[in-house]
Amino acid sequence: MKILNFKLLTVAVFSIAAVQFGLVSCSDDPGVDNYYTSTSKYAADYLQSDSKYSQYVEILQRATGEKGTLRLIELLGSYGAYTVFAPTNDAVDKYLASKGVASVADLPKEDCDTIALNSIIENAYFTTDVNDGTYPEANMLDQYLTISSVAEDESDSGSSALAMYINTNSKIIHADDSVSNGVVHTVDKIILTSTEFLSDFLANDPNCSLYNSALKATGVDELLTSYIDKNYSVGSDSVDWTNDALVMPTATEYDNVAYPEKRYYKFTMFVCPDNILKEKYGIATLDDLRQKAHELYDPVYPDDADVTDEKDRRNALNRFISYHILNRYAAYYDLTAVDGPSSTLAVNWNRRKWDIADWYETMMPYSILKCSYPNGSQAGLYINRRGVQSRADERGVFVRGAKVTPTGDMGVVNTCLNGIYHYIDDIIAYDQNTQQVVLNERMRLDASSLSPDFMTSGARGHYTKSSYENGKYGLWDNTSNHNNKNTCLGFKAGFVENFKYDNNTHLHVRPRVLSFWSYQGDEVTILGVFDFTVKIPPVPAGTYELRLFTCVEFDNRGIIQVYIDDVPQGIPFDMRPGGETLFGWKQDSSLGDEDAISAFDKSIHNLGWMKGPKSYYSASSESGGTQGSCFRDLNRTIRKVLGTFVSDGKTDHYVRFQQKLSSLTNAMNFDFLEICPSSVYNNEYYAEDRW
Repeated sequence: MKILNFKLLTVAVFSIAAVQFGLVSCSDDPGVDNYYTSTSKYAADYLQSDSKYSQYVEILQRATGEKGTLRLIELLGSYGAYTVFAPTNDAVDKYLASKGVASVADLPKEDCDTIALNSIIENAYFTTDVNDGTYPEANMLDQYLTISSVAEDESDSGSSALAMYINTNSKIIHADDSVSNGVVHTVDKIILTSTEFLSDFLANDPNCSLYNSALKATGVDELLTSYIDKNYSVGSDSVDWTNDALVMPTATEYDNVAYPEKRYYKFTMFVCPDNILKEKYGIATLDDLRQKAHELYDPVYPDDADVTDEKDRRNALNRFISYHILNRYAAYYDLTAVDGPSSTLAVNWNRRKWDIADWYETMMPYSILKCSYPNGSQAGLYINRRGVQSRADERGVFVRGAKVTPTGDMGVVNTCLNGIYHYIDDIIAYDQNTQQVVLNERMRLDASSLSPDFMTSGARGHYTKSSYENGKYGLWDNTSNHNNKNTCLGFKAGFVENFKYDNNTHLHVRPRVLSFWSYQGDEVTILGVFDFTVKIPPVPAGTYELRLFTCVEFDNRGIIQVYIDDVPQGIPFDMRPGGETLFGWKQDSSLGDEDAISAFDKSIHNLGWMKGPKSYYSASSESGGTQGSCFRDLNRTIRKVLGTFVSDGKTDHYVRFQQKLSSLTNAMNFDFLEICPSSVYNNEYYAEDRW
């Protein structure tokens, strides 16, 4: 998602000697004389002052974008933050030769647009900011670039060097040239991105022929051809953070809101490569895969076992392949709140007791999967895993799940025009084991994950104007005009999947703030005389308790009436008092022994309340790194039991929140929904844990 005119208030200048790590021999550092640091030049000045970029500069000058109004040289010569992947003249000559033209002047203007927009990201990323994987923000062509490191032999010295590649084919031959508005990386080939839809893009990978065949046979490939919502319009609202009217009060600070310029549809697919299917299951043909699909799904859906039309969503193969797909864009580090190999945010959890996890609806109707990232010896991203670290959870259950291969280890470009795919080391299925064992647990669904639009747009965990000066996390800011650094993305009524609201409701997603009292550091903020309905993610058949985690005890909070499937749930919930007033909240240390604490928990649960989770802490400061307050120990971070619902595994359910105050500035902090099966909250043998 591209946000136009992404301006920063303060631009940090970095010493290249501190950040350069790629392209350095393992046996010999080439020395600081080979590094370049500019503390005065903008990116445009830097490029124009070096003749080896002259043809790239010509391309930038000819590129004017789809509206014909873009001036890239002016953009790169102004205040802001940019990552520029600048091809040398040799790189441009290779491209011209491949096109059979003699000069940049002979290139179609559309080719210049593509080359130029592919080469720029509207935020500054040094090589130390992005590990092997996918850049956290799209380039100016709204496509995501991958970065990978490869150890290459140096023929003249016999040693090896770490080479870095963009989209596997463009080698960074000089990295991290700091300029006053960002960073320039020099590449030996023009960066190319795929213009194919995910349904066709997967066919280019010979490792995935069986999944590709299943996509075509079931017609699911036709569901993966959406890209842009042509009915979407921002209207008069701002697409950059310069509109004072969109700087809004929330609790003790203000949020600076902008709207996405475009609304995209994108997809994420998990693919078990052919060699693993053969090795683990003896699956070598599409017929073998069909048989495996029936083995997995016929026992769960016996009434559909004889559905032979593979384009029917009830067919076993159709279910099999659909379950491997999400209707949102999610890079490797987007799928949980572990947002990098050295994630500062992950420090906020007690990971000895809790594996960081998120749950997502899949494209198989009425199904959900779990993504988790354990700590310890089995660290990594998994699908449908249950346990804690490498051991069973407190109920004695351990299921390893399928491990997701990090993007940098795949050896292929895995992003295309409308999506991304990941390798997994086992098949995943919504089978009996997944439904009855893995998902038979309490699920915490972060509000920022409840709509594909929040993730595909980059609103979840990405956009913050302060990122260049404060890392990738947001800031508290009390500034009441557009100079506010706490930048958020807002979403227009009618254009948020799984959410229904009208123009009386304002909704935006906040960036992650390490020290704020929000689970995963972010939240969805609702303002105005709001009335909005959220589709509850699908869960296996059973009885569930639905809970809201929120931060209360602020004067500008609202009074909300809650409905589940249009049935009112008790009296309105006043979010302005704290837990002490609402339900007699008490600190554990004041209650006495474990039995007394458990008795208190049971008593407040009977009244419809719970303390916050013991597994999560706010950071001790905005820079993170150390744990601050545990949410269970805070009077204002509480869970409200909204009510119960019964799932038959094939019907949608909804929760509605209606503001009862007339003020336009009263807000609701929508942090996460907790869906808890009766086997957990109403178990006579195991009390629900406090984590």
